[in-house]
Amino acid sequence: MGQAPIFGFNDHREEIVREVVRRVVSATRDPLHVLNDAAYHETKRLETARRPDDVKEREEWRTLARSLGRMGDGERKQRLTDLTERYAWDVAGNFNPRVYTLSKRLLPPIVTALLQPTMFVRKPGELLSLDVLRSHVTVQGPIQKIQRLVENGTAVFVPTHLSNFDSIVFGYALEAAGLPPATYGAGKNLFTNPVLSFFMHNLGAYRVDRRLRHNLYKDILKTYSCVLLEQGYHSLFFPGGTRSRSGGIERRLKLGLVGSAVEAYARTLLTGKERRIYFVPATINYLITLEAETLIADYLSEAGKGRFIIEDDESSRFERLFAFTRKLFDMRGSVVIRFGEPIDPFGNAVDDVGDSHDSRGRRVDPASYVKDRNGNVTLDAARDTQYTRELGDAICAAYARDTVAMSTHVTAAVAFARLRQISPAPDLFTVLRQRDVLTVPRDELASDVAMMRDKMRQMESAGQVRLGDLLRNASGGDIVERAVRAFAGYHTTRAVEPRSTGIALCDPNLLFYYQNRLAAHGLGWDQIAPPGMLPAVPVQIRPTVVNAGQGPVSAEASTERSAS
Repeated sequence: MGQAPIFGFNDHREEIVREVVRRVVSATRDPLHVLNDAAYHETKRLETARRPDDVKEREEWRTLARSLGRMGDGERKQRLTDLTERYAWDVAGNFNPRVYTLSKRLLPPIVTALLQPTMFVRKPGELLSLDVLRSHVTVQGPIQKIQRLVENGTAVFVPTHLSNFDSIVFGYALEAAGLPPATYGAGKNLFTNPVLSFFMHNLGAYRVDRRLRHNLYKDILKTYSCVLLEQGYHSLFFPGGTRSRSGGIERRLKLGLVGSAVEAYARTLLTGKERRIYFVPATINYLITLEAETLIADYLSEAGKGRFIIEDDESSRFERLFAFTRKLFDMRGSVVIRFGEPIDPFGNAVDDVGDSHDSRGRRVDPASYVKDRNGNVTLDAARDTQYTRELGDAICAAYARDTVAMSTHVTAAVAFARLRQISPAPDLFTVLRQRDVLTVPRDELASDVAMMRDKMRQMESAGQVRLGDLLRNASGGDIVERAVRAFAGYHTTRAVEPRSTGIALCDPNLLFYYQNRLAAHGLGWDQIAPPGMLPAVPVQIRPTVVNAGQGPVSAEASTERSAS
């Protein structure tokens, strides 16, 4: 595999920024409207600011807003140009090949030191090898196919997003799979950590300030992404936009940056230098999630509806990060990154040589999607928006197919179904109040888990979900035991706890979070479907049910109650 384009990024950084500025400014028809929109949103964002720098910035925006009406067209365009250039340079990434080489050597020992510090003493020679991580972090999927495609086209990796750990884990996955490094957008809040900031700043990350909501900033981000893709830089987007608060897979995406690929592909055709773009959906799957408690609490709280950036979760506390990574390293196969089948920007399947095929298997020319009736390539924002929606649907479908279920997900789904059966009312928040009121005999829980796993084997054969290797082959009892071990000793409260009479269901919030990973498949109670989307149809599994304190309940009665 040849050297990835990103290794020459710094030589072209200035021309990339200048091209972004030129396009954004030339495409702005009404500078007065765009500047007013930016001033309004920034003044509103900073209205409660107390820090001197923020107060100063707020006053500058207010001054701009008051003066726009008196400016001539030339002065407004100049102010627009200055502001666009300032934002574009703030966004622009950087890539240092020496830091990249250093990071490849440091990644195994740093992660290993967190996961298994005794290896420093026992096997110091293995610390610089990626092999030490392979039994704990598994990389799956059509890797050889993707390797071939990136030789002749541009890859856009679009993984699911559960944790702030995802960037580290996915970076390892690219390296382990022999795939090239990619540019990627990282929340600007992450650059406040000096160590993370050093590596992200030098490894192709461009800064995304999620506090900025005005249209000019969004246009700059999208244009920056478009220019990078046109010039062949492989990219990484988390199209969910932020970490999944519920624990479920993304079923509706933020399509702004994803949509830049259609325009980028059309522009390569216009220049007579067609460069194919391939989207690679991927799922990042954890046995336990670093920030599960904070994320699910945020999802369930009213305050969480307006809280977009969480800065005080478990990932910001070293002792919690340490406990999390130690727990992962205690258990084999505790993280699985699965690359999905590549698709083109229009949602079509792609074969081994990069040709596109429609839903009927017919070969199609992707260039035909961006041509008018006369066969001319055109730039059409409205057309591209529709293509991007269809692409988003295809990515979400891939997420469902390539979700790798683990013992914690299945055990939580079965346990939460039990809580629903004993809940005095069928609504979610009543179920969540059933804290430590039910203990399920081990053999009953194991039997229910085995039944769900067996159903999931059928679903896996039908291409609807993936099973972790241990989940696929273990007994129901072993699956429950692995889940109990995973939950113990990391979260501040236990999701479940072994007792003399069976397994106590202790923390409904955590059980809800982990069962949500299977909600889109109909295997967990789907209370997290996006607005306007119907919940997943429940998969019919009829386990033996024992209602706490009331004796056995028939499977039919249980199913009827759970559906209420």
